[in-house]
Amino acid sequence: MTIIYKCCHGQTIRPGKAWTDEDGVTHPASWHTYSAERKAELGITEIVQQPHPDSRLYHWGYNDDGTVNSTAKSLDDINEVDENGDPIMEDGVQVVTKGVKSSLIAEVKSQQGALLSQTDWAVIRNADTGDAIPANIATYRAAIRSKATEMETAITNAADTDAIAALFLTYTEEEDGTTTKSGILYDWPDLD
Repeated sequence: MTIIYKCCHGQTIRPGKAWTDEDGVTHPASWHTYSAERKAELGITEIVQQPHPDSRLYHWGYNDDGTVNSTAKSLDDINEVDENGDPIMEDGVQVVTKGVKSSLIAEVKSQQGALLSQTDWAVIRNADTGDAIPANIATYRAAIRSKATEMETAITNAADTDAIAALFLTYTEEEDGTTTKSGILYDWPDLD
């Protein structure tokens, strides 16, 4: 929970920072210690901001009262068109705004590449010298590819924003002290 303060003319003010009111009076950095009555006289209001949604899935912003205004991002790619419905072209190619699914799949591919690159030396050595790829590395590389395919399939098959949100890896501490893991995205295997 975040608390912000607004003064009489809508300016956001912060505890520990001086500010100038609409009459040109500068208030000290300790203004937050003013009494409730003095704050009311100055038109200072406290606004509790609601938690914001996941920026990977939503366009959002705060309203003046601290509530959140959000819209789910498109899951699918959007072929951009102008006000007449004609395709917007750049260098002869239609402009496409990537949707959440495409962005997440690209991130999975990037992470997969980074993880595989850590053991590329064994594959290169095998190609150069014929030395065998250690079994644990071969198993790890296969597991990384398999997990990436599983993640990409889950993203592709997600029906809506809530289904995508459920894919993100989360850990929940249970009452008995154990931790429960849920979600598939970015839960990569470890190299043994």
